[in-house]
Amino acid sequence: MQTQNYKNHRRVVPLFHMVTSLAIMLLLVGSFVNLFHSAHENLYSASLICLIAVILGLFFWFIRSFPIKAQDRAIRAEENLRYFALTGKLLDPKLTISQIIALRFASDEELAVLAKKAVDEGLSNDQIKKQIINWRADHHRA
Repeated sequence: MQTQNYKNHRRVVPLFHMVTSLAIMLLLVGSFVNLFHSAHENLYSASLICLIAVILGLFFWFIRSFPIKAQDRAIRAEENLRYFALTGKLLDPKLTISQIIALRFASDEELAVLAKKAVDEGLSNDQIKKQIINWRADHHRA
């Protein structure tokens, strides 16, 4: 497996993220164009196609957002436990979930310093990741 770092840590599944999202957007636009141009006798079927396109768009969104929320909660718990094991204290409650998610890439040696810096300076998740020297890979997040 390739060594993970800031430049390659994001995971993109082209068939899902690009092809499927583009196909659903085209279906959505095309269905509304079809509805707009449909004759009165085809209005019912054209509106059903629009409804199907909207439902597929919602499925596409929620199929990703629900698991990501669950992963975020698991990451928060894991990082809180790791921080507690290293420092004897819980993570600062001022840390946002996106900051905690970024901190999961920090090595054990860097975690406490970066967590304090993130709170004190209000670092974004991207700024936190850029400051990590010893990257701790996470190959399990989809």
